[in-house]
Amino acid sequence: MRQPTLYLPHGAGPCFFMDWEPPDTWARHRAFLENLPATLPERPRALLVISAHWEAPQFTVQKHPAPPLVFDYSGFPPHTYQLTWPAPGAPLLAEQVAGLLQAAGLACGFDERRGFDHGVFVPLKLAFPEADIPCVQLSLRADLDPAAHLAAGKALMPLRDEGVLILGSGNSYHNMQVMLRAWQSGALTTHGLDFDAWLTETVTQADAVERERCLIAWSSAPGAREAAPREEHLIPLLVVAGAGGNAPGAKIFEDRVLGAVQSAFRFG
Repeated sequence: MRQPTLYLPHGAGPCFFMDWEPPDTWARHRAFLENLPATLPERPRALLVISAHWEAPQFTVQKHPAPPLVFDYSGFPPHTYQLTWPAPGAPLLAEQVAGLLQAAGLACGFDERRGFDHGVFVPLKLAFPEADIPCVQLSLRADLDPAAHLAAGKALMPLRDEGVLILGSGNSYHNMQVMLRAWQSGALTTHGLDFDAWLTETVTQADAVERERCLIAWSSAPGAREAAPREEHLIPLLVVAGAGGNAPGAKIFEDRVLGAVQSAFRFG
Protein backbone atom coordinates (compact mmCIF):
# COMPACT_ATOMS: atom_id res chain seq x y z
CA MET A 1 0.00 0.00 0.00
CA ARG A 2 1.14 3.55 -0.72
CA GLN A 3 2.75 5.19 2.29
CA PRO A 4 2.06 8.82 3.19
CA THR A 5 4.80 11.38 3.69
CA LEU A 6 5.23 13.05 7.07
CA TYR A 7 6.80 16.19 8.47
CA LEU A 8 7.56 15.75 12.18
CA PRO A 9 8.80 18.20 14.80
CA HIS A 10 11.64 16.39 16.55
CA GLY A 11 11.72 18.42 19.75
CA ALA A 12 14.78 19.93 21.41
CA GLY A 13 17.87 17.72 21.55
CA PRO A 14 17.13 14.50 23.50
CA CYS A 15 14.14 16.18 25.17
CA PHE A 16 11.97 13.05 25.47
CA PHE A 17 14.61 11.18 27.44
CA MET A 18 15.32 13.58 30.30
CA ASP A 19 13.53 15.27 33.17
CA TRP A 20 11.74 18.60 32.69
CA GLU A 21 9.85 21.05 34.84
CA PRO A 22 6.95 20.79 34.57
CA PRO A 23 7.28 17.01 34.11
CA ASP A 24 4.70 16.83 31.30
CA THR A 25 6.45 19.44 29.11
CA TRP A 26 6.91 16.98 26.23
CA ALA A 27 4.13 14.50 27.11
CA ARG A 28 1.77 15.32 24.22
CA HIS A 29 4.59 15.35 21.70
CA ARG A 30 5.92 12.04 23.00
CA ALA A 31 2.47 10.43 22.77
CA PHE A 32 2.08 11.68 19.18
CA LEU A 33 5.33 10.03 18.12
CA GLU A 34 4.60 6.80 19.97
CA ASN A 35 1.20 6.51 18.30
CA LEU A 36 2.45 7.35 14.82
CA PRO A 37 2.79 3.76 13.48
CA ALA A 38 -0.90 3.10 14.18
CA THR A 39 -1.82 5.86 11.71
CA LEU A 40 0.03 4.24 8.79
CA PRO A 41 -1.68 2.01 6.21
CA GLU A 42 0.77 -0.80 6.97
CA ARG A 43 4.20 -1.37 8.45
CA PRO A 44 6.77 0.43 6.28
CA ARG A 45 9.31 -1.64 4.40
CA ALA A 46 11.91 1.07 5.00
CA LEU A 47 12.28 4.62 6.29
CA LEU A 48 13.81 7.52 4.38
CA VAL A 49 14.48 10.48 6.66
CA ILE A 50 15.40 14.04 5.71
CA SER A 51 16.72 15.68 8.87
CA ALA A 52 17.39 19.34 9.56
CA HIS A 53 20.74 18.33 11.02
CA TRP A 54 22.58 17.17 7.91
CA GLU A 55 23.55 19.56 5.14
CA ALA A 56 25.92 18.82 2.28
CA PRO A 57 27.03 20.72 -0.84
CA GLN A 58 24.86 18.40 -2.92
CA PHE A 59 22.13 15.98 -1.94
CA THR A 60 23.92 13.10 -0.22
CA VAL A 61 22.47 9.79 0.83
CA GLN A 62 23.70 7.68 3.72
CA LYS A 63 25.03 4.29 2.60
CA HIS A 64 26.26 2.85 5.90
CA PRO A 65 24.91 -0.71 6.41
CA ALA A 66 24.74 -0.25 10.21
CA PRO A 67 24.71 3.47 10.99
CA PRO A 68 25.97 4.53 14.43
CA LEU A 69 24.37 7.42 16.31
CA VAL A 70 25.71 10.96 15.99
CA PHE A 71 25.21 12.77 19.31
CA ASP A 72 25.15 16.20 17.72
CA TYR A 73 23.83 18.04 20.75
CA SER A 74 25.68 19.45 23.74
CA GLY A 75 25.09 20.37 27.35
CA PHE A 76 22.57 17.63 28.12
CA PRO A 77 22.68 15.01 30.93
CA PRO A 78 25.29 12.27 30.52
CA HIS A 79 22.75 9.48 30.08
CA THR A 80 21.43 11.14 26.90
CA TYR A 81 24.75 10.28 25.25
CA GLN A 82 24.16 6.59 25.96
CA LEU A 83 20.92 6.30 23.97
CA THR A 84 20.68 3.52 21.43
CA TRP A 85 18.65 3.00 18.25
CA PRO A 86 20.37 0.26 16.21
CA ALA A 87 18.21 0.36 13.06
CA PRO A 88 19.94 -1.20 10.05
CA GLY A 89 20.88 0.88 7.05
CA ALA A 90 19.73 0.03 3.52
CA PRO A 91 22.51 0.53 0.95
CA LEU A 92 20.33 -0.70 -1.91
CA LEU A 93 17.64 1.82 -1.05
CA ALA A 94 20.36 4.48 -0.87
CA GLU A 95 21.35 3.65 -4.44
CA GLN A 96 17.72 3.85 -5.52
CA VAL A 97 17.32 7.26 -3.85
CA ALA A 98 20.41 8.58 -5.60
CA GLY A 99 19.23 7.18 -8.92
CA LEU A 100 15.84 8.88 -8.67
CA LEU A 101 17.41 12.23 -7.79
CA GLN A 102 19.98 11.99 -10.55
CA ALA A 103 17.29 11.06 -13.08
CA ALA A 104 15.50 14.29 -12.11
CA GLY A 105 18.66 16.29 -12.81
CA LEU A 106 19.65 16.67 -9.15
CA ALA A 107 23.23 15.74 -8.30
CA CYS A 108 23.46 13.22 -5.47
CA GLY A 109 26.40 11.53 -3.78
CA PHE A 110 26.92 8.91 -1.08
CA ASP A 111 28.31 8.94 2.44
CA GLU A 112 29.32 5.50 3.65
CA ARG A 113 30.36 6.61 7.16
CA ARG A 114 27.48 8.87 8.19
CA GLY A 115 25.44 7.85 11.25
CA PHE A 116 21.94 8.84 12.36
CA ASP A 117 21.84 12.35 13.83
CA HIS A 118 19.42 13.29 16.60
CA GLY A 119 16.85 14.50 14.08
CA VAL A 120 16.52 10.82 13.18
CA PHE A 121 17.09 8.73 16.27
CA VAL A 122 15.37 10.96 18.86
CA PRO A 123 11.87 10.92 17.29
CA LEU A 124 12.17 7.45 15.76
CA LYS A 125 13.30 5.85 19.00
CA LEU A 126 9.74 6.67 20.15
CA ALA A 127 7.90 5.90 16.92
CA PHE A 128 9.79 2.69 16.07
CA PRO A 129 11.46 1.59 19.32
CA GLU A 130 12.27 -1.90 18.05
CA ALA A 131 14.65 -0.32 15.52
CA ASP A 132 13.98 -3.21 13.15
CA ILE A 133 12.96 -1.27 10.02
CA PRO A 134 15.82 -0.36 7.66
CA CYS A 135 16.46 3.37 7.63
CA VAL A 136 18.34 5.68 5.27
CA GLN A 137 19.05 9.37 5.81
CA LEU A 138 19.14 11.93 3.00
CA SER A 139 20.90 15.26 3.50
CA LEU A 140 19.57 18.69 2.78
CA ARG A 141 21.38 20.57 0.05
CA ALA A 142 23.41 23.29 1.72
CA ASP A 143 21.92 26.14 -0.31
CA LEU A 144 18.54 25.27 1.30
CA ASP A 145 16.81 26.25 -1.95
CA PRO A 146 13.06 25.60 -1.48
CA ALA A 147 12.38 24.80 -5.15
CA ALA A 148 15.24 22.28 -5.31
CA HIS A 149 14.02 20.46 -2.21
CA LEU A 150 10.46 20.41 -3.52
CA ALA A 151 11.81 18.91 -6.75
CA ALA A 152 13.78 16.33 -4.79
CA GLY A 153 10.61 15.24 -3.05
CA LYS A 154 8.80 14.86 -6.37
CA ALA A 155 11.62 12.68 -7.65
CA LEU A 156 11.35 10.42 -4.60
CA MET A 157 7.58 9.98 -4.79
CA PRO A 158 7.72 6.50 -6.46
CA LEU A 159 9.28 5.09 -3.29
CA ARG A 160 5.95 5.49 -1.50
CA ASP A 161 4.45 2.73 -3.66
CA GLU A 162 7.29 0.44 -2.59
CA GLY A 163 6.50 0.69 1.11
CA VAL A 164 9.02 3.42 1.92
CA LEU A 165 7.87 5.97 4.50
CA ILE A 166 9.38 9.38 3.70
CA LEU A 167 9.85 11.51 6.82
CA GLY A 168 10.94 15.12 7.16
CA SER A 169 12.34 15.86 10.61
CA GLY A 170 12.64 19.46 11.77
CA ASN A 171 10.66 22.01 13.76
CA SER A 172 8.06 24.35 12.31
CA TYR A 173 9.24 26.98 14.81
CA HIS A 174 12.96 27.02 15.49
CA ASN A 175 13.98 30.32 17.04
CA MET A 176 15.97 28.89 19.91
CA GLN A 177 16.79 32.25 21.50
CA VAL A 178 13.10 33.10 21.83
CA MET A 179 12.26 29.61 23.12
CA LEU A 180 15.08 29.64 25.67
CA ARG A 181 13.99 33.02 27.03
CA ALA A 182 10.38 31.84 27.27
CA TRP A 183 11.41 28.69 29.13
CA GLN A 184 13.70 30.52 31.55
CA SER A 185 11.14 33.23 32.31
CA GLY A 186 8.10 30.96 32.46
CA ALA A 187 6.28 33.34 30.08
CA LEU A 188 2.89 32.10 28.90
CA THR A 189 3.06 33.85 25.52
CA THR A 190 3.05 31.48 22.51
CA HIS A 191 5.30 32.55 19.66
CA GLY A 192 4.88 31.62 16.01
CA LEU A 193 1.09 31.66 15.79
CA ASP A 194 0.95 33.85 12.69
CA PHE A 195 3.43 31.70 10.80
CA ASP A 196 1.81 28.48 11.95
CA ALA A 197 -1.58 29.70 10.72
CA TRP A 198 -0.06 30.58 7.34
CA LEU A 199 1.79 27.27 7.14
CA THR A 200 -1.34 25.28 7.95
CA GLU A 201 -3.40 27.18 5.38
CA THR A 202 -0.68 26.67 2.77
CA VAL A 203 -0.12 22.96 3.38
CA THR A 204 -3.85 22.25 3.28
CA GLN A 205 -4.36 24.36 0.12
CA ALA A 206 -6.27 22.27 -2.46
CA ASP A 207 -4.63 23.92 -5.46
CA ALA A 208 -1.29 22.13 -5.85
CA VAL A 209 0.24 24.87 -8.00
CA GLU A 210 -0.66 27.57 -5.50
CA ARG A 211 0.52 25.40 -2.60
CA GLU A 212 3.93 24.95 -4.21
CA ARG A 213 4.20 28.64 -5.06
CA CYS A 214 3.51 29.61 -1.45
CA LEU A 215 5.90 27.04 -0.01
CA ILE A 216 8.70 28.19 -2.28
CA ALA A 217 8.06 31.77 -1.17
CA TRP A 218 7.70 30.81 2.51
CA SER A 219 10.08 33.54 3.72
CA SER A 220 7.56 36.25 2.79
CA ALA A 221 4.87 34.74 5.07
CA PRO A 222 3.80 36.51 8.27
CA GLY A 223 6.30 35.82 11.04
CA ALA A 224 8.45 33.63 8.79
CA ARG A 225 11.86 34.87 9.84
CA GLU A 226 10.96 34.90 13.50
CA ALA A 227 9.90 31.24 13.24
CA ALA A 228 12.85 30.26 11.06
CA PRO A 229 15.78 32.68 11.39
CA ARG A 230 17.64 30.02 9.42
CA GLU A 231 15.42 27.64 7.50
CA GLU A 232 17.12 24.25 7.88
CA HIS A 233 14.38 23.02 10.24
CA LEU A 234 11.64 23.99 7.80
CA ILE A 235 13.13 22.77 4.51
CA PRO A 236 12.45 19.04 5.21
CA LEU A 237 8.77 19.99 4.88
CA LEU A 238 9.43 20.99 1.26
CA VAL A 239 10.79 17.52 0.49
CA VAL A 240 7.83 15.67 1.98
CA ALA A 241 5.40 18.10 0.33
CA GLY A 242 6.97 17.35 -3.04
CA ALA A 243 6.83 13.61 -2.40
CA GLY A 244 3.21 14.00 -1.35
CA GLY A 245 2.05 14.71 -4.89
CA ASN A 246 -0.90 16.88 -5.84
CA ALA A 247 -3.19 16.06 -2.92
CA PRO A 248 -3.37 18.66 -0.13
CA GLY A 249 -1.69 18.00 3.17
CA ALA A 250 -3.28 17.87 6.60
CA LYS A 251 -2.15 19.05 10.01
CA ILE A 252 -1.95 15.97 12.21
CA PHE A 253 -0.49 17.44 15.40
CA GLU A 254 -0.04 20.76 17.15
CA ASP A 255 1.70 21.43 20.45
CA ARG A 256 2.68 24.52 22.38
CA VAL A 257 5.93 23.99 24.20
CA LEU A 258 8.81 26.21 25.38
CA GLY A 259 6.80 29.26 24.40
CA ALA A 260 6.24 28.29 20.77
CA VAL A 261 3.79 26.41 18.58
CA GLN A 262 5.00 23.26 16.77
CA SER A 263 3.05 21.41 14.09
CA ALA A 264 3.25 18.14 12.16
CA PHE A 265 1.84 17.56 8.68
CA ARG A 266 0.91 14.57 6.53
CA PHE A 267 0.51 14.21 2.78
CA GLY A 268 -1.37 11.25 1.36
